[in-house]
Amino acid sequence: MLLLVFNRPGNTRRVLEAIRQARPGKLYVASDGPRASNLNDESTVSEVRELVTRVNWECELHTLFRTGNLGCKRAVSSAIDWFFEHEQQGLILEDDCLPHQDFFRFCDNLLEKYKYDDRISVITGNNFQNGRSRGSASYYFSKYNHCWGWATWRRSWKFYRGDIGFWQNWKTSHDWHRLVPDSVERRYWERIFERVQKCEIDSWAYPWTASVWHHGGLTATPNVNLVSNIGFGPESTHTASPDSPYSAMQTTEIGEIIHPIIVAQDHCADRFVFETVFGGQFLRYPRALLTIPHRAYAFLKRILVRLCCN
Repeated sequence: MLLLVFNRPGNTRRVLEAIRQARPGKLYVASDGPRASNLNDESTVSEVRELVTRVNWECELHTLFRTGNLGCKRAVSSAIDWFFEHEQQGLILEDDCLPHQDFFRFCDNLLEKYKYDDRISVITGNNFQNGRSRGSASYYFSKYNHCWGWATWRRSWKFYRGDIGFWQNWKTSHDWHRLVPDSVERRYWERIFERVQKCEIDSWAYPWTASVWHHGGLTATPNVNLVSNIGFGPESTHTASPDSPYSAMQTTEIGEIIHPIIVAQDHCADRFVFETVFGGQFLRYPRALLTIPHRAYAFLKRILVRLCCN
């Protein structure tokens, strides 16, 4: 498995303890270098690196400690590149993603089951269905590759394109409109992918989502939440609000793993994720409000026509 760390010793200590309980036989640890603009980085990055090298179980430890700072996008994507230069498959955790012990068992089980199935690109430990269970199995298939604790294969990661160079042609294709038929959702992602291409977002996760979608991959998603993001707060790059409902979410055991009979995207589950997690419901309301005068006029017109006819 791969652990991605940086400058948060408190979070790292908790995540490392969860990994210690799982006792993986191989542990890869990658750390970006301290930022010249942050005076505290030198000491906190060093403290984190000392923590992760004190592995106290039988384990083959590999480290990639950068001297300079690459930034979020390059540091993470190059670390995953490094990991898959050595391994065919594996679990990936960041220093703020605290896993339930069943996360390891769930990912290991599905990594083996779908090792040669190109329809499945990602296994996630995240569930954002607010208690809703999708289907009768332990997991369902989604287009959303949530990455607060996940697993994948070398065969999938090889399609990662940080610059999403395929975007300009793909965004006008039938395939793109088939994947995202809802116009509100499509505009949401088009704006993000345009910003990615303009290098306005320092994130590896958005290019990874675009790459998975472009390849047509699905994500196996547990029907319970298996990973809690404990990194919300001012020190976080992308999750600054500690009041978010997705901060430090509760995790639950998954029990016996029951596999779905059919491999197919759960469109209802994905619609719920877009409406709630990505804020689709709020993107729709302004348009609905703007059409109220027109709809009211049409309604009154129908009433008047009926009255005149009578």
